[in-house]
Order: sequence, then structure tokens, then C-alpha cells
Amino acid sequence: MKLLLAEDDVILADALGANLRKAGFEVEVAGNGAVAEYLLLKHPFDIGVLDLGLPLVDGLTVLKRVRAARPTLPMLVLTALDGLDDRVAGLNAGADDYLTKPFDFPELEARIRALLRRTRSGAGPVQQMGRLTFDRDARRASVNGEALELSPREWMLFDLLLTQRDKVVTKDQIADTWAVERSESNPGSIEVYIHRLRRKLESSGLAIRTVRGLGYLLEAEGST
Repeated sequence: MKLLLAEDDVILADALGANLRKAGFEVEVAGNGAVAEYLLLKHPFDIGVLDLGLPLVDGLTVLKRVRAARPTLPMLVLTALDGLDDRVAGLNAGADDYLTKPFDFPELEARIRALLRRTRSGAGPVQQMGRLTFDRDARRASVNGEALELSPREWMLFDLLLTQRDKVVTKDQIADTWAVERSESNPGSIEVYIHRLRRKLESSGLAIRTVRGLGYLLEAEGST
């Protein structure tokens, strides 16, 4: 398994890297956010372990950009910040798990392996959720066997919401996924696509909920 460790504390990075290699991982270390972002976007890592307090580009920004471009890549966040707001910010930015410093290495290894197991168990391109069937590789979706006709932007939006199911997806994440400037995807245009997608999912058993001030959440109908 290939792992990217983004940590600017050289002593900690060396210690973690050595222990992870002993545990059987192929480890590459990035000492700042710019390098971490480049490596995560350009190389096929199986998981990223990301400190939030990185120089040059902060870890939260790296996390948002990587999550927009690689929505299925497992990301474990390390941080010395233990406040609720900090944890929520990291999870909403796309973190799959959160570990506060100081920590014991066995716990870090256990969390990494748990994320990898979770990814492998749900990694198939075809997913079945109630009345919805979603085939990412073939770019097809259907409800009760009837194909959903989705425009390219609707497809990317749906893929993002589905990948982040039960997590809030922000308008900035949607703009990044569409690979357009924020000014080109104003709130009104995003709301139009959300409205269209809601209508097409009406009989699927899934619903898109607006979380005011944050973004959108794909969830099973009746879960709120």
C-alpha cells in the first residue's frame, strides 16, 4: 500500500515514516502543503495522512483541493488542535478520520488499516442503494431499472454527492469538481443544478438536503 505522509515536523515525520515502513507501507513524506498537494494529485497513493498545520499551503486547503479532484482517496487528518470547530472543519473539508496529537503509533496504524478496509469493501464501480444503481466506470445511473438522463455537470455533481454521502458538500467543492472559477458557478447556477437533480432522484429513495450556510447533503429519504 502506497501512503503519503504530509508532516512538517522532521523528527515526527522520520519516526512515523520508519514505523509505517516497518508495518509494510510504502511511504513518501512531504514536508509542506504545496508538495503534499502536488504528490497526492499526480501519483496513485492508496491513502493520505495529512497534518493540518503545514507551511506554504495549509492542510485544510490541501484537503479540500485533493478531495475535489480525488473524491474516493482515503484521507486521515493529524492535528494538534482539539477543538470541536477544528474537527468539524476538517471532516467537512473531506477528512475520513481525525487523530489528535499526541497519539500512539498503534492507534494511527489501526485507523489507517480501517480506512483502507472500508475503501476496499466499497470500492466497486457499481453501487446499489435502495432503488438506485450507480455505475461510475460506465457513467450510468438508473432508478428501478430506468436510466437517469444526466448532463455532464449533473453527473459530476451527483458523483460528488454520492461519494460524500452523509457529508456536507460545499458550493466551493462543487465549483472545483466542475473545474470552473467560483464566479462562473454562482450560487444561483448551483441551485439550478441541485433542483434538477432533486427532481430526477424523486423516486430513488435518496434526497438532497440543503444545509443552510454550509452546502448540500445526500442522504436516505426520511433520515432527518
